[in-house]
Amino acid sequence: MSISETFIRRPIATSLMRLGLLVFGAATYNLLPVAALPNVDFPTITVSAQLPGASPETMASSVATPLEQQFAAIPGLASMNSTSGLGSTSITLQFDLNRAIDGAATDVQTAINAASGLLPKDLP
Repeated sequence: MSISETFIRRPIATSLMRLGLLVFGAATYNLLPVAALPNVDFPTITVSAQLPGASPETMASSVATPLEQQFAAIPGLASMNSTSGLGSTSITLQFDLNRAIDGAATDVQTAINAASGLLPKDLP
């Protein structure tokens, strides 16, 4: 006797089993661990530049601004945040989830090279 033959010969038992599975599924649906906002790591690249002795204003205007202008043209860039301090600046670039980090790193390096003519000459 095969499994399908048992279900064909006993339609009431088959219907009750199907109904039981439906009730069990409906009752346990809310117990599934699903987060409304899952914990996802976005592709992120941080660019740092050092210019010893430069004021935060100088770092922001002569280093961060030219770099930010070049970075803004990178496709898939979701957000950009920069902070400038005494002799240093840090720019954090966050990309879309579907953007490959290797391609983004290549684009960031290309943007840095494009901005190198606008940066201070004594920048290491």
